[in-house]
Amino acid sequence: MITGSDMAISLATAGAAAIINLWLAIRIGAVRTKAKILVGDGGNEMLIRRMRAHANFVEYAPFILILIALIEFTSGSSWWLWGASAAFVVARILHALGMDGFKIGRMVGTILTFVLLLGLGGYAIVVPLLGHPTAGVVAPSVAPAG
Repeated sequence: MITGSDMAISLATAGAAAIINLWLAIRIGAVRTKAKILVGDGGNEMLIRRMRAHANFVEYAPFILILIALIEFTSGSSWWLWGASAAFVVARILHALGMDGFKIGRMVGTILTFVLLLGLGGYAIVVPLLGHPTAGVVAPSVAPAG
C-alpha cells in the first residue's frame, strides 16, 4: 500500500513550488503597490518582468511536479529524483532573479528547466516501455474500517 512517506519527494517539491509561487506573487504585488498599478502592467518594465517570471513558473511547474510524482509513484524514491527536485527549485528561483536583471540566473534557470523537462519526460516514456517492475502497478484499495 502507498503511504504518505512513499511520496516524500513529490510532497516536498509541491510544497517548495507553492512557496515559490507565493513569493513570485508577492514580488508582483510590491511593484504594483509602489507604481500604483491595480490592473494590467501599466507599461512598467519591472512589473512586466515579474509578471512574466510568475507566468513562466506557472507554465512549467505543473509538468515538472506531475512528472516527479508519477516517477516517484511508479519507480519509488531515489537520490537522483531528489536531485531533480532540488534542481527544479533552484532553477525557478534563478529564473525569477534573472528576470530582475541577474542575466546568468535567467539563462541557467531556463536551461536547467528544459533539461529537467527532457530528462524527466524521457524517463517517464521509457520506464513503461522497458517494463520497469513497478511501472503500472496500482496500489490495492483498502476498504474503510467500520
